[in-house]
Amino acid sequence: MAPPATILSAAEPPRGARGRVRLRTLVLIRWIALTGQALTILFVHFGLGYPLPLWPALAIVAVSAALNLSAGPMQPRNRLLRGREAARYLAFDVVQLTALLFLTGGLHNPFAVLILAPVTVSAASLSRKSTITLGALAVTAIGLLAVYHLPLPWLGERFSLPTPLIVGVVVALALTVIFAAAYIFTVSESGRRMSDALEATHMALEREQRLSALGALAAAAAHGLGSPLGTIAIVAREIERELSPDSALRPDIELLLSQSERCREILAELAARPDTGEGGLLSRLPATALIEVAAAPHLSSRVHLAIVAHPAPGADLIQPILPRRAEIVHGLGNLLQNAIQFARAKVEVRLSWDAENLSIAVADDGPGFDPALLGRLGEPYLSGGSQGRGEEEVAMGLGIFIAQTLLEQTGAVVSFGNRPAGGAVVSVTWRRATLATDMEESE
Repeated sequence: MAPPATILSAAEPPRGARGRVRLRTLVLIRWIALTGQALTILFVHFGLGYPLPLWPALAIVAVSAALNLSAGPMQPRNRLLRGREAARYLAFDVVQLTALLFLTGGLHNPFAVLILAPVTVSAASLSRKSTITLGALAVTAIGLLAVYHLPLPWLGERFSLPTPLIVGVVVALALTVIFAAAYIFTVSESGRRMSDALEATHMALEREQRLSALGALAAAAAHGLGSPLGTIAIVAREIERELSPDSALRPDIELLLSQSERCREILAELAARPDTGEGGLLSRLPATALIEVAAAPHLSSRVHLAIVAHPAPGADLIQPILPRRAEIVHGLGNLLQNAIQFARAKVEVRLSWDAENLSIAVADDGPGFDPALLGRLGEPYLSGGSQGRGEEEVAMGLGIFIAQTLLEQTGAVVSFGNRPAGGAVVSVTWRRATLATDMEESE
């Protein structure tokens, strides 16, 4: 089932949530790197006595330090950098480290492996394009350092690795850059997608809770305003009786009476709405009534919605009562909207129960789910066209993920399948003991 149009339906997470990293984070990482570089240069030159091009090496470190210092006064360090900005910072770090390695032996220097660091940071935080660009820059730097570099600082005879070993180091570092970037990006991307999907789920739940509370608030407002409005009407009628027929105030009093009567009608409509808040009169509903409430915003004249209740043999004939929780209403509403959207003519909701379980199955006569994706339904941002439910190439969004997540929060088990006669079916099953506990806690 495709996601509702009102729910995010992109195949990728929101672009604004990707490719962003705090300036403070990059500045802190760079200070740590610069401190390590400066201490290593000084220790090797003065502590171990290896001759280094000391001042050129320290000058390269100083340039990077100056850039870090300039980043503070120029802009707030809490500022979130867009992907390109962050990529430029990391690209400079690759170039800076390449320059240091050029002065200190190139790939003969064991610290050459640090050229992986900016690429891994990009893979964990930035977009695929930025990571590929930085990876290509790092691989290019590795290739250049294999050929162009000053001798490795060494005591006595000049130290040099055999050419086959250098070639092996180049290949190893290049493959490590590619593999590490791909691996870290894939893992981080999955985490980012799940985080974005859960955030969207919380937003949907909060919206449903606000809508649910609005009905109770309206009823309370109608009850509270009824008495003062009645007093206004009584006083206005008394004034009307005291006025002479030709009084200039009579039109104003008549207008006041008519408007107060209109307000009374509006308040009567608000008061007639069910109190669905905690402890409200209709905070619990028979299962079929709750299904009707969830389906109401999504009904279509072209699709017939049928709700059929079938107690299991030997089960109590009295229909189970469900708590009118926002998670259940919104989750079932998503599933019903999707079924109605793709049904040809009919959506059937089958309600069944026994002493232990309550099950709601939403079935439609549409094209059904793509069998290749059945095992992955419920993953956020799942792509796969319209899942076999139409010819339009509409990527899946968050609809099913949100519905499944919200329903599972109430203790439900959600499963997906196709009907033998054609069409999709989604089953939602609760243990009745779990629902009873929820209703007791809401009292």
